[in-house]
Amino acid sequence: MQFKNLDEIDRQILKYLSENGRLSNAELGRLVNLTRATVRERINQLVDHGIIDRFTIVVNPLKAGKMLSMYFNINVEWSKIDSVAEKLLAFDEITNVYQMSGPPHLHVHALFDDQEHANCCIRKLQSIDGITNVDSEFLITRYKERGALLI
Repeated sequence: MQFKNLDEIDRQILKYLSENGRLSNAELGRLVNLTRATVRERINQLVDHGIIDRFTIVVNPLKAGKMLSMYFNINVEWSKIDSVAEKLLAFDEITNVYQMSGPPHLHVHALFDDQEHANCCIRKLQSIDGITNVDSEFLITRYKERGALLI
C-alpha cells in the first residue's frame, strides 16, 4: 500500500481513537467537524493504508491478576534467532518480542500471575534450543505506559 499523507483532520481522528477506540463515527464527526460518513471514509482509508493497524483494548495487567511484569534479554545463536522468536510467540505470558541490535539477542516482555508462575516460564525459556543465556528484570514502578503512537 502506498503512503498516505496525514492531514490535521487525520491526526485528530487518530488522537481521539487512541484515547477512546469506542468512539462512534458520529461522535468523532462532532469532534472534528465532519459528517459521520466522511469520518467513516477517512477511518477506512487509514486502515487501507496500514496507518491503523488494528482496533484493540488495553487491559490493566494488575487488575487482570498479572502481578509480576518482567523483561528478558535473551541471547540466541544467530542461526536460530528466528526459530527461537517463533517459539517465544507461542507463550501466552509473553506480550512483546523484539530482535535488538548488537550481539544476537531478543528483548522480551512478559506478564505473570506470581513468582512461581514466572519461575516455571523461565525454566521453559532456558530449555529452548538456540538460547544461550537469559537475563531477567522485574518491573518495580510504571511511570508511563502508552500503547498508541502520538501523531
